[in-house]
Amino acid sequence: MMQVNIPETKADFFKLIHLLETKKEDFITVARNGKPVVKITLIHEVPVSKRIGVAKGRFTVKGDFDADNAGIAEMLTGGGM
Repeated sequence: MMQVNIPETKADFFKLIHLLETKKEDFITVARNGKPVVKITLIHEVPVSKRIGVAKGRFTVKGDFDADNAGIAEMLTGGGM
């Protein structure tokens, strides 16, 4: 973990990003007057193929889930689907 104050963050922003991208730091804490206020981390995106179907089999829907679609479309658009 690395902690930097806001002025250092402004001056060395690209260097800090590089430290994260090269995995030399897991996250960087940004402080104001020595007090931590923000944590910078990399975004670890999950590929869409890993998200689709992730809840399959974990819950069941009772009744006809799509029964009200036409009515909802009418309310939202002023016309049917």
